[in-house]
Amino acid sequence: MSGPSLRKQHSHHAIHDGIYVEARDLTKILKQLFKENNQDKIKEVCEALTEHWEQRTLAHAQSEEEGFFVEKLKEQPELQETIIKLKRDHQLLELILEKIKDHLQKEEISEETIRYFEALLVVFEIHNQEEETHLFE
Repeated sequence: MSGPSLRKQHSHHAIHDGIYVEARDLTKILKQLFKENNQDKIKEVCEALTEHWEQRTLAHAQSEEEGFFVEKLKEQPELQETIIKLKRDHQLLELILEKIKDHLQKEEISEETIRYFEALLVVFEIHNQEEETHLFE
């Protein structure tokens, strides 16, 4: 069973919005540090962003899949295709994050790394719009 905040549109939107805004702001900081070639801080911000995506976004995604999506599918079996797509979005977020973690392990923080962080934002934003449009009345 999912928590009440996942089942209420306003609360669910607030969770998504908070996650997105924090990630967006950290990504802006990362881009500025990269532009300034501030190597000391770049790795620190990358690690904070990676932790954010793992602890906030992917943890939220897991709770959706284990509770909210299951409940929605029981209530409305016609949502099966939509839920499959939303789960795939979660997988894409995980795959992109793995690419970033590979870069960090190799200490290869580059423009490509930043593009992956930006891709996380784009996928998450589209995912949130789809979820809020199709799973709430």
